[in-house]
Amino acid sequence: MHPRQEEAFEKELTSAQALMRRSEHDQALRHLERAHVLGQRHVVPHVRSHWLMLVVAVRRGEPAAMLGQAARIVLGAVGSLVGSVPTGNTGGTDISMFKRLPIEPELLEIMEDRDVRHS
Repeated sequence: MHPRQEEAFEKELTSAQALMRRSEHDQALRHLERAHVLGQRHVVPHVRSHWLMLVVAVRRGEPAAMLGQAARIVLGAVGSLVGSVPTGNTGGTDISMFKRLPIEPELLEIMEDRDVRHS
């Protein structure tokens, strides 16, 4: 992951963790989804985003989401390792783990290490 992308990924995780400490789980998940999109092609960041989504599911007492995130931790790690991830997928259990989604322009700009305001 290039430095700008890594910085954005870490910023999303930091924001999510601060919100999790305040039990603001809906807002935390939004940041974790953005982190997931930024990091899903890289094993460790991909697993970290799912791990924190699992923590949110545990804190909320959502067994289906807990199981879904546990599966995504394993399958996501393998997918990142072999280079087969559904780009743009936000990583939540509310959508199929195999579905590709459009990437938000802001995140795509970061991932491609470009500035769309000046292209």
